[in-house]
Amino acid sequence: MIKRLFTGLLAATTLFLLLTGCKSPGQAQQSGGINDDIINVKEVERIEKVLASDAMRGRRAFTPDIDKAADFIAAEFKTAGLGTLNNSGSYKQEFAMVRTKHLSSSATLDGKVVDPKNILVITCQPQLKITEQSGYEKVVLKPGMTLQNEARKYARSNKNLLVLVDKSYANSFGNLSRLRSTLFKTENTVVFVLAEAEPSSYVIESTHEITEQKLANVVAVLPGKSLKNEYVVFSGHYDHLGVGKPVNGDSIYNGANDDAAGITGVIMLAKYFKQQNNNERTLIFAAFTAEEVGGFGSQYFSRQLNADKVVAMFNIEMIGTESKWGKNSAYITGYEKTNMGAIMAKDLEGTGFTFHPDPYPAQQLFYRSDNATLARLGVPAHTISSSKMDVEPHYHKLTDHIETLDMENMTAIIKAIALSAKSIIKGTATPSRVKVEELR
Repeated sequence: MIKRLFTGLLAATTLFLLLTGCKSPGQAQQSGGINDDIINVKEVERIEKVLASDAMRGRRAFTPDIDKAADFIAAEFKTAGLGTLNNSGSYKQEFAMVRTKHLSSSATLDGKVVDPKNILVITCQPQLKITEQSGYEKVVLKPGMTLQNEARKYARSNKNLLVLVDKSYANSFGNLSRLRSTLFKTENTVVFVLAEAEPSSYVIESTHEITEQKLANVVAVLPGKSLKNEYVVFSGHYDHLGVGKPVNGDSIYNGANDDAAGITGVIMLAKYFKQQNNNERTLIFAAFTAEEVGGFGSQYFSRQLNADKVVAMFNIEMIGTESKWGKNSAYITGYEKTNMGAIMAKDLEGTGFTFHPDPYPAQQLFYRSDNATLARLGVPAHTISSSKMDVEPHYHKLTDHIETLDMENMTAIIKAIALSAKSIIKGTATPSRVKVEELR
């Protein structure tokens, strides 16, 4: 009788657990194949609340306020037990930018004076004088090339160059001045001169007012096992717009969705993959600075890596709100440029989550976030977002507060990214490269 009663109670309890989805003591709840003890709403909300708090004062680049956010992210990486990039011993990838104010320039080519408006000097030196004896490599920019693309390539070459620009570019030469406004602090100088012929002798002088400003990305590494020289990057930007004019008593641009949400995702993924400890490829987790003021953080980061070794980049931007398709969905910018989206979709089969192609192609989102620098080098680098960019009411507004976010859906997106990356981090799938010649 007692045995029969016990058996009946056990059967009833089992049925109740199945119907209600309750878990017995010690059993971790599963959601989409990921343990809730690792990625869960409570932990997502904890991180998001810190990053989007008033204490961070909008995390504006080039202000002391952003340092608080950097320290917090670094502490989270350390707690997770992650390594540092190149075993540097610091999660902060520090670098300097310089703002240059042009004061004067002069040049003579084979004794002929050049109009100052036809001279552009890219340098971090306040005073500069070069001649044919200075050892600068000469480059000729011939007719029929894309001036801006070629000039940008030479400006980032890390070489001392004299670039002789053909006279056919006279009308657009002045547009190159934007290359000079904010630079990474370097020792090299690049001089552009509009010239009719290659000179055998020259004297070029310039004077600039130089202001140096410090910045830092926050970067952590989880070394791979069998494929440790192949990298998969998970990233977002941690800066926002700072403090502005008060509106209804609020002056702080908290940036809860843009992009504290993305950085929360990066931190959660770092902790998840560390606990999984089964990545064959090396994983790099990067929180970029200065996205809002020119993408300088991701540009510097990209220069520190061999792009040929970067297999994929999952850049996470504004995942705190529902997409245009509702819950359990997000989109991938530049979806058509590689097969990375198809690989992700295959790994998500059966989860009920869907990644869609970018529904806002007219806004050129592929080029507007931190994925763009590596993508231009051929890396399958895409941004994942759920933001409704045509009607997002809080984008770059003082109202971008944590209360406007859907934490459960945001958690689901983070889990989906983790699952969708499974084959790529395992090394069983490799996305096709971006065709650089197709990029503008």
